[in-house]
Amino acid sequence: MPLPIPLAVVLFLTIWFVVLFAILPFGVRSQHEVGDYVAGTDPGAPVAPRLLLKAVWTTLATSVVFGVVILVMLLMK
Repeated sequence: MPLPIPLAVVLFLTIWFVVLFAILPFGVRSQHEVGDYVAGTDPGAPVAPRLLLKAVWTTLATSVVFGVVILVMLLMK
């Protein structure tokens, strides 16, 4: 491992949050698009954000990106 474990964990979590913000908008439908309004909410609020599914996809994508980063670091030694 080219990094100490604490640094690798911090790097993984940083990449995870960046990827999460990139994945969050995928598949989101607003109340306005669906036509199902809930009283007192914004029409642009998502109907079903599916956060658990997005967390799984974020973890998978982050694992690939983190693996590439580690591979590049190993090859540059």
